[in-house]
Amino acid sequence: MASAVRRDTGMVTSEYAVGVIAAVAFAAALYKVVTSGQVGEELQGVVGRALNVQM
Repeated sequence: MASAVRRDTGMVTSEYAVGVIAAVAFAAALYKVVTSGQVGEELQGVVGRALNVQM
């Protein structure tokens, strides 16, 4: 009787495909944000201030 009940413990191929597509879309959006002019300038400012900290 226990073998008649099957539990899904993982994702099927279509779920993997949707997950991969979502991850790639998120990575592309994040890349566009990080490489935009204003964000790039802000990141350079943060790094510059971190490197010029007096100890």
